[in-house]
Amino acid sequence: MTVSLPDLVRIRQRFPTHPAVDVAAAVAERWQSLDLSTSIAPDARVAIAAGSRGVRDLVPALQTLVTLVRQAGGAPFVVPTMGSHGGATGAGQREMLAALGVSEETVGAPVVSSMDVVTAGTSRFAAPVWVARDLVEADAVIVLNRVKPHTDFHGPIESGLVKMLVIGAGKHRGAAETHRLALRHGFPAVLEEHVRLILSQLRLLCGVALIEEQHERTAEVHLLTASDIIVREPALLARARSLMPTIPFPAVDCLVVDEMGKEISGTGMDTKVIGRLEAGGEATGPRVTRIVVRDLTAASHGNAIGIGAADFTTNRLLAAVDRRVTAINCITSTAPESGRLPIAFEHDVDAVLAASATCGAASPEDLCLVWIRSTLHLEELMISTALLEQACSDVGLEIVGEPFPFPVGRDGSLAPVWGWQKDG
Repeated sequence: MTVSLPDLVRIRQRFPTHPAVDVAAAVAERWQSLDLSTSIAPDARVAIAAGSRGVRDLVPALQTLVTLVRQAGGAPFVVPTMGSHGGATGAGQREMLAALGVSEETVGAPVVSSMDVVTAGTSRFAAPVWVARDLVEADAVIVLNRVKPHTDFHGPIESGLVKMLVIGAGKHRGAAETHRLALRHGFPAVLEEHVRLILSQLRLLCGVALIEEQHERTAEVHLLTASDIIVREPALLARARSLMPTIPFPAVDCLVVDEMGKEISGTGMDTKVIGRLEAGGEATGPRVTRIVVRDLTAASHGNAIGIGAADFTTNRLLAAVDRRVTAINCITSTAPESGRLPIAFEHDVDAVLAASATCGAASPEDLCLVWIRSTLHLEELMISTALLEQACSDVGLEIVGEPFPFPVGRDGSLAPVWGWQKDG
C-alpha cells in the first residue's frame, strides 16, 4: 500500500533516575514513626479505602497495611472507593478491584463492597455531602492513593487522598453531587469544603500517599495524619507534577496514540499530556491539532471516557466500548463531551491519513507527527522527520537510529515496534 505519510525517527526522553523504593518497608517504617499501632483498639474494624487504577504498588502497599493493622490487634478490610466506576454497583467495583490484583486472597483481608452512603452534613453550597457507609461505620479508616495532577482541573489539591475521600468514597451519589457543584463553584473549592465535613465523620487513622516518577515506579511514600492531609497534599502534588512526563514539543500537527484506558488516566488519555482540557478548562501541554487513538485497553472494561478528546479512531476501538459503563462515568462526571465518538475507520492508516489531511500541514515532509504508546508511556516516542531538528537541539532527547518508513502493513494496519515490546 502506497501512502503519503512521512518517515519516522525513534527518540528517547532522558528522565532522571531515582533510587528504588521498597514500598512495603517504607510504609512500615512511617507507620512505626507515627506510632499508629497504639491508636488501634483490640478487634477494631479498620477500613482501608483504595481503588485507583494505574497505581503500580497498590497491592504491596495494601498487603503491608493489612499486616500492620492485624499485628496491632485490628480487623482490616478493604473498601473500594471508586465513585461511580464499575457500573455504579457493588459487584462491579469488587470486580474492578480484582482486576487490579486486589482480593482477599492477594492482600489478606476481605473486600467489603457496597454503594450505600450516608450524609456527612450539608455544605456551604446548600447541598448534602455523601460518604460510604462502610467507612463511617468502621472503627478506623486508612485511605491509600497516588498523588498526581488531575486531568480535568488545576488547583492546590488535585488527584490524591482528598479526591479519593470526596469523590471515590462518595460512591455514585457523592461523585455525581461533587461534579455537579464543581461545574458552578470549581473543583478546588468543592473538594476543600467536602473533605472537611467528611473528615469530621470518619475516624481517619492516616492517609498513605504514593508519588510515582517518569518510569511509573514509586518514588516516594508518605503517611499523613488526618490533620495533615489538607495542609500537606499541595506540596506532594507539586512534587508529583515535577516528575510527570510530557510530550517534548510545543506544537504537534498529529498525535497518534496506540491505546487509551482507565488505568492509564481517569480520562483515558491524560488531558495535560495531549493539551486538551475538557469542560472549558485552561489547557496545558502541547498544542495538538489532530489526535488519532487506535485501541482501548482491556483493563478499561469497556469504559471509554475521554474518547471525545480524539478526532479519529478505529472500528476496532469502538467495538470494545461498553456504552452503558461509559455513559455512567461521563454523566457522573458531568462531562458528556468525554463520551462523544470520533470518526472511525476500518484501517488504522486511514485514520492517520485523515488526521494528516485535516491538520494544515502542506505536505508529508511538513507534517509534525508524534506517535506514542499511551499518555502514561512517554520515555520512547516516534516522530516525523519534520520534528528532527527540534529534537536534535533538545539536550533531554536522544535520537535512536536512522529515519525509517511509516510502518504500514499491506492490510492497512500499523505495526509499531516499541522498546517495551522487545523488552517484554
